[in-house]
Parts: sequence; structure tokens; C-alpha cells
Amino acid sequence: MNDTAFQLENVNFSYLGKYPALRNIDITIKQGQKISVIGANGSGKSTLLQMLDGLIFPDTGAIKAFGRELKESDFNDESFCRDFRKRVGLVFQNPDVQLFCPTVKEDIIFGPLQLGCGKREIEKRLEVILSILEIKDLLDRPPHQLSVGEKRKVAIASVLMIEPDVLILDEPTAGLDPLTTRHIMDLLIQANESGKTIITSTHDLHIVEEISDIVYVFGQQKCIVKAGEPDIILKDTALLEAHNLLHIHTHRHKDKIHIHPHLHLEHHLEE
Repeated sequence: MNDTAFQLENVNFSYLGKYPALRNIDITIKQGQKISVIGANGSGKSTLLQMLDGLIFPDTGAIKAFGRELKESDFNDESFCRDFRKRVGLVFQNPDVQLFCPTVKEDIIFGPLQLGCGKREIEKRLEVILSILEIKDLLDRPPHQLSVGEKRKVAIASVLMIEPDVLILDEPTAGLDPLTTRHIMDLLIQANESGKTIITSTHDLHIVEEISDIVYVFGQQKCIVKAGEPDIILKDTALLEAHNLLHIHTHRHKDKIHIHPHLHLEHHLEE
């Protein structure tokens, strides 16, 4: 049995054939792994996630999903497309891209309805997810009236409803308060413990250690500059500074302002 979720071999991609977005990407992701992709804006993280979700395809090189090479023409096959969409779910960085129905409930159940899931099964899944994410009171509201955190929860709920084997998240904690971040983190950890593959793009180095078995660092040249276990990557301050992943910390000492990189790895939340 093939235990590989995705394998990318020398993948290159450019927008409109002239704006490089990914260069010479080699990645193997095992089923059940937790993978994080970190890097500055414009380094190719979102492009990679969209490729893993079968939304774009390599100019050169190859991408395999569950042991089969993934090609754009495959998605003309209704059976293949349906199976892939059941197995892989992407939560976009901007939840407004993902939420388009008149009400929250309609957005959440849209995916499984399109994939042929029965109404009884949908109601069962909905009850569980509403409880986990604590969003039952949002069901009848229009998505555009929600806060950023509420929208992100609804977007995650809409993907979880499909019960995918692979959960891909683009900046899932961006703009969220600490409590909501903690809630989403716990959800991802639980999903992984149940066997799901979790692939996360993030700028938030606080969360990387918890949600990563392997971390891939992308540079401005749209390529992987380093990969490794999270403790090794997070201790490499020279690497993080070189790729714009450190906060700049300013303080005053004896009437002089000091500016230096500062990596906040301890993220304490009130119980």
C-alpha cells in the first residue's frame, strides 16, 4: 500500500508563463504527517498549496497524489474529480474567497451536497462540527456579516464537512485572537491524531512546533532553502532572519533605542 499523500519532483510553475512562483520543488508528504510551509510573502507558499489541491499544475516536473501523477486532464473525469475532492480539502487564506452562499449553514453543507453525501449524513456531520467549532449560533447569518475569526471558523467547518484525508490550510490563524488561535490549533492536532494529513502554510512561528513533523522554508527565489524538524528550523535564527521570518524587536536602554531580531517561541495563553 502506498503511504505517500503527495510527491513533487523538480516542480516548476509560473503565472502567465513569465512570473515564476515555484522553482525546483522536491517534496514528499506521507499520509498522516504534519507539514508546515513557512516563508515571506511572495515566496510561493500559497501557490504550492493550490497545486496540492489540484487547482494549478506544474509547467515542468511532476506531482503525484496518493501514488498517481496528477494532471489537469484528470479533473475532466467526474469520478476521479469527485474522489479527489473528497480526499483533499483546502482552507484558503482569505475566507471571503471560500464563503459565497447566503447563509453560514448553506456554505458549510455545500461541499458534501455537491459530492453526493446524503442529507442524514450531512446533518450528523454538521452537528459534530458545530459543537467542535462552537458556531451553532452563526448558522442563519450571512457570512459577510461575520468577524474575521468567525469567517475562518466557518471556512474550516466547510472543509471538515467533507471529511478529507488531507487538510490543507493557508495561514489559518492570520488575524485571529489568541483564544481562537488556540481553538483552531487544538482542532488541527486532534484531526492529525485521528489520521488526517495536515499541511499548513503560516507566518506564525508560535504554532509551527505543534503542527509540524517537518518544516519547509521557502525563500524569495521561490525554492526550498531548508527543510527539517521544527526544533532545528526554529533554532536557526540566521536562516529565519535571512528569509524575513523574525520579528523586529525595539526597546530603549539608557536613552538609546536598540533594534534587533526577536523570535518569540514561547506563546503563553491564559487558561
